[in-house]
Amino acid sequence: MENKILSGGGEMEFMMFGLMPFENSNDSFRDMFRTLDRMERGFFGNNDSNVCQFRTDIQDEGDHYLLEAELPGFNKEDISIQVSGGFLTVSAQHKEEQNVKEKNYVRKERRFGSYSRSFDISGIDSAGIKASYQDGILNLTLPKAKKELPATQTIAIE
Repeated sequence: MENKILSGGGEMEFMMFGLMPFENSNDSFRDMFRTLDRMERGFFGNNDSNVCQFRTDIQDEGDHYLLEAELPGFNKEDISIQVSGGFLTVSAQHKEEQNVKEKNYVRKERRFGSYSRSFDISGIDSAGIKASYQDGILNLTLPKAKKELPATQTIAIE
């Protein structure tokens, strides 16, 4: 779209681009959030490395899955594992404060970090999930839910 404006007796042209009106529909709020998401990705880039997430590997071991999450530098007490609404959420929060007094100055350094990831666990027997943490690796054993076959039923012919 081209617009013309007058500037000091002369005519100056400029282009307007990247602007899009919101539609009046039932999905206007959803459209607004999609637009804001696109704007954020355009500004910050679409690089997932900007997001603070921990790396995970998931292996199919036959009767269960093995989820290995890299959480170096955390204590076992810093990690929370919760199951709710068909999702397993692993969260870890790290707080570190350091006071150093040397000569005639005091230095106080703080570091905080928080990580969280959720996984769809439909098809998992959530009551049988087991977790262990050693050397910065969280291991979760996720047993597969047993598929219950319907009982044999005889249908009478009328």
